[in-house]
Amino acid sequence: MRGKILFAAGLAVGYVLGTRAGRERYDEIKRAADSFWNSPRVKRRVDQVEDFVKEKAPEVAEFVSDGAKKIVNQVTGASSKKPAAKPAAKSSTSSSATAKKPATRSKAASSGSSS
Repeated sequence: MRGKILFAAGLAVGYVLGTRAGRERYDEIKRAADSFWNSPRVKRRVDQVEDFVKEKAPEVAEFVSDGAKKIVNQVTGASSKKPAAKPAAKSSTSSSATAKKPATRSKAASSGSSS
């Protein structure tokens, strides 16, 4: 029991000393970061980067959008099959126009559209 009490007391002392040293170090780091961030050279560079990003953002958005559309088309595969089905529908209208011709002609036309 005595060991547990000493262990808990050691934890408490370590916590108190650590938080004091930790808070002082935290304040020191924060002051250094604030002075760095507020320096005129850093502010000038930040403004340059913001202007560059505003200029290039529409191009990047378009590029990403086009890339995403291509990937979706590749993954689904359905959209690549649908355009192929449209010409087949057109050939069916052309075969209906050739339906007035002899039956041997329409068989050749239908076998040509399936391959």
